[in-house]
Formats: sequence, C-alpha cells, structure tokens
Amino acid sequence: MDSKQYVALTAAQIAEGVRTKAFSAAEVTEAALARAHEVDPKIKAFITILDDRARAAAKAVDANVAAGKPMKLAGVPVALKDNLCVDGTRTTCSSKILNNYVPPYTGTAVQRILDEGGIPIGKTNLDEFAMGSSTENSAFFTTRNPWDLERVPGGSSGGSAAVVAARIVPLSLGSDTGGSIRQPAALCGITGYKPTYGRVSRYGLIAFASSLDQIGPFARSAADAALVTGVMAGKDPFDATSANKPVEAELFDLKAPARLTGIRIGIPREYFIPGTDPVVDQAIRAAIETYRGLGAEIVDVSLPNTEHAVAVYYIVATAEASSNLARFDGVHYGHRTLEKTGLVDLYSKSRAEGFGPEVKRRIMLGTYALSSGYYDAYYLKAQQVRSLIRNDFVEAFKKCDAIISPTSPTAAFKIGEKSADPLSMYLSDIFTISANLAAVPGISIPCGQTPGGLPIGLQLMGEIFDEVRLLKIAAAYQTLTKFHEAAPAI
Repeated sequence: MDSKQYVALTAAQIAEGVRTKAFSAAEVTEAALARAHEVDPKIKAFITILDDRARAAAKAVDANVAAGKPMKLAGVPVALKDNLCVDGTRTTCSSKILNNYVPPYTGTAVQRILDEGGIPIGKTNLDEFAMGSSTENSAFFTTRNPWDLERVPGGSSGGSAAVVAARIVPLSLGSDTGGSIRQPAALCGITGYKPTYGRVSRYGLIAFASSLDQIGPFARSAADAALVTGVMAGKDPFDATSANKPVEAELFDLKAPARLTGIRIGIPREYFIPGTDPVVDQAIRAAIETYRGLGAEIVDVSLPNTEHAVAVYYIVATAEASSNLARFDGVHYGHRTLEKTGLVDLYSKSRAEGFGPEVKRRIMLGTYALSSGYYDAYYLKAQQVRSLIRNDFVEAFKKCDAIISPTSPTAAFKIGEKSADPLSMYLSDIFTISANLAAVPGISIPCGQTPGGLPIGLQLMGEIFDEVRLLKIAAAYQTLTKFHEAAPAI
C-alpha cells in the first residue's frame, strides 16, 4: 500500500491490519507524518508534530504485535488537543501563559489510548483554554477549515477536527465544555462525540469549567468513535467525578442495526427556530425522514428551558473558569513577567501578558458572578435553572430514546466574520450547550452539504450513560448515507 491508501483507512481498519500483520504500525505512522507535514502548512492545525515520539511508539507497537500482545488501537495515528497533558511534551492550551509548559505526567484518557497501541502524531491548536467557537482565539495562529481555507473549523477543538477532516489521522481527541467537539465536527464534516459527563476521566485535561468539561473523540464514523470511547472509558482513581460504570463490549465492535424499529426519536420544538440557516434546516429535516425510513418513530418533545441555556452556561462556565485559572499566577509555572516588580504586580502583569482577550473577558465575567453580593443573583440562580434544564431532558427521555437537532445553526463561517461580536460567536453553540449543562451524551454526524460544498452537522443526544444505543442510532444513519465519507479536496 502507498501512503495515500493508509490515510484513507478508518481506525478499525488500521488496527485490524496491524494486528494481522497486513502492514506495520511503522508504515502507517510514516504515512500520517508525511501527510501532516504536507497539509499542515495550509490548515495550521498542529502546534507540535511529534515525529520522534510517534516513530518510537510505532516501533513498540510492532514489537508488541510480534510478541502476540492484543491491542485495540494497534498502530492507529491519533492527534491530541493541546490541553491534554502528555509527559515530556509541550502542552500550551494555545496560551502564552503556558507557552513552554511541559507536564511531568500523561492524562488518563491519553494513556489508555497509548496503552492500546495508539500513535501520538501531534498536539493540535485550540481556542485559548478552550474558550471559543472558531479557533481564532488561539494565542499562536488561526486554524483553517480544510473544506475552505478562508473559513473557520469551529472551536474550541478546531485543530483536532481539521486533522481528521484533512485525512491526516483517523482519530483525534478534543474536549467539549459547551459544544467544542460537536460544533467543529459539524463544520468540518466528521463525527464528533461527547460522552456522558464522568464516562471518561478528566485527569490530565487542563480545566476550563470542571462541571462541564468532557474528553471525547473525533472520528470518521460512529463506529470508530465508539471504539476509542470504549478504550478511554472507565473509573479512574485520579478523577473523583469519573463514573464507576462497566464498559460495554459493544463499544469495541459497534454494529449498526439494519432497522430502528421500536426506537423513538424526539424533535424538540425549541431547537427548530428562526435564525437557523434554511439549508441547515432542510438537511436536518431530510435526516429525520431517513430515520423514519429506518423504522424509527418520530415524536415531538419539548425542552422548555432551552431559552435560558446560553445565559446559564456563560455564568456557570465563566465562574468555574475564574476559579480554575487562578492557579496560573506566574509563580509556580508558566509565563512570568520580566519586569522587576513587587508580588502583586508580578501576579497581575504575568496574567495580563499571558492571557488573551477572550480568556480575560471570561475570567472577569466569572469573578463578577462569584463576588460578594452577586453570587446569589447570578451563580446560584444559574445553577437552579441548570437543574430545570436537566429535568427537561429527564422528562423528554420518557417519550423518546434520542433527541435530534442541528448541531450548529450555520455551516462554517468566514475567518473574522464574528470575531468582533462575542454574543454572535457565543450563539454558535446554542444547540450544543444544553447537553453539557444536563450531562447527557451528544454526537454530531455529517448529514449534508450547502450549495457551496460546506458540511452540515446533525446532532443526536441520548440519556445519561446510554452510550451504546446513541452510537448505534448514529451508526444506522451512516449505513444509509455517504456524507461521512466525503473528504475535502485538500
């Protein structure tokens, strides 16, 4: 096989090929690295390409295969969002304040992938500290959408989405706090999965908002997303919020059902609203008809507190960010101002120089919401409404097994188009935020293209820990459609 054939394979196909010795992990790795160096100058998705580490990992995988050691991700190239810690590897969060930070440990989710034979190809660009919807907030550069280099790839995990869309790697990891996996997956025409909160350990994920953050995969199909989720999932003694739930064997070999007889798919009236691009709305409604053709029952449901979700999210998330980012003070690690100052000035100038405008904006919003005299009016009230949003989902899932909606109200927008209007940018995540507030799993899968050839994403949300059923519902759609197989010309 030549290098172009390797990069066209799915994660499952690569792992099977390496395990059966049809080809080696080293051959696949060289193809991925060559593709990375060829394409990345155009899309600017990688902060660091790990040539030496990837080759060493591939050599170890081939040795393990020769010794008969089974590995679920044998030889599969994987890219990692640069807020995931990898020992001895620069991890920046796309922020000047962590520009030269090298963690002494590897996060649990990443380590489990490496233990199963995954090959770390590189660390990918993101909105600084995962705060953004376009990857324009990176302190280093803007990542470009492989489908149109003048458009954004979404965010905050835009780099991880772009490298899968550009056929550099078949898998990558992102983090999802309010849609940061699903929205870029939609804009880049790939599959992006946010597991149930607690399903995957957050140990080694540099925190943005701890009650909302969740690590998840980008892949080319729901089956590949299930495979890597199964590898990462499970209780972790280093993360008290990780769930002690058994990992279903079906995740490692997900079979799409031929029919969805008995499955009820809910249409929330609050998610089909004015402001959604008519082309997006048309594609989602066509997908609903595809599900009807698969035998699923389509039912109406209501999530009445959806109108409050954006406000609640931007109080809870910013408050938690204000607390989490207090540790970056220019003393323990990270950027320290070169000016000779007193202690107070050392803190303030280090943080002023190290954090970008969006991070500063959210720290100030969160600090205000937590301040004396405003805590009850803002943060406490937001948490109470968050409970109402969670109850909306509980009631809806009494009537259905999954909820369907657009992932994003539009296809990929042009670079700079929304950067001067933070509110407009925040509304890019209007359909994805509620899943994080309610802790439910959500997946975005491609369901069409605009007349200009830009991908459109369909979102499915399921009940807490109902991972297998949700992924099967997504996989069933992908057996009848070819949208997930489309690749940009790049």
